[in-house]
Amino acid sequence: MTAHRIAAEIGGTKLQAALGTVRGEILALERSEAPAREGAEAILECIDGVIDELFRTAKRKGLHPADIVIGFGGPVDHAAGTVLKSHQVSGWDGYPLQNHFEECYEVPASVYNDSSAAGWGEYKLGAGQGTRHFCYVNIGSGIGGALVIDGALHDGQGLGAGEAGHTWVPDWTADAPGAAAKLEDLCSGWAIEARLRGAAVPEDSALFTLCGGDTARITCAMLGEAAGRGDAFACAELERVANALGLALANIIALFH
Repeated sequence: MTAHRIAAEIGGTKLQAALGTVRGEILALERSEAPAREGAEAILECIDGVIDELFRTAKRKGLHPADIVIGFGGPVDHAAGTVLKSHQVSGWDGYPLQNHFEECYEVPASVYNDSSAAGWGEYKLGAGQGTRHFCYVNIGSGIGGALVIDGALHDGQGLGAGEAGHTWVPDWTADAPGAAAKLEDLCSGWAIEARLRGAAVPEDSALFTLCGGDTARITCAMLGEAAGRGDAFACAELERVANALGLALANIIALFH
């Protein structure tokens, strides 16, 4: 008999959860925007609603999920099942996330850093298959990462590892020569949007047109679309981001080899 489980991601931008098999087959997927500005309590209420819907779907299919696995967008204590903190959303510090889901749904739950969970999934079922050492980096509200060493997920001292977004790179936005900043503070989705919303976007730029002349509305999706049209301003911004990301990835490769 095939075992089924529910896996959920709690991020700063989006929430999503899937009903699937332990082999990675997805049977149902639910997504929602994360109400990040309203804090942890609002996000928790929202993800509960998403998971509720998946349990209803499972019941209609005659399935009984054996457990829930949570990927959280920030440092966690996996053994204790608690959130250590969120770098993007207030109210998560020390939250007993595992206990919350076990009490709500009466099945075992486990909590991982979202990038660690995603990296392990990619290693087992995606681009990492067949490798001994594997690095995964994702760019979202922040920038996370995961390391697989000799076929095992590397968890540092038990509180996470592979956080590429917290490495330092040259800061091209600073006036001071030799300035540096965290990769996440320069190249995450939220950092890019904050920078562009405060920038003097040329009126002849496709990005200016896409935001309707209101730079406070600029999103990363708009930046990507403008760059796809060959817009010089958008392409220059993406080039700076890509250079910083490339430097961070090159350093990771150097440490592995």
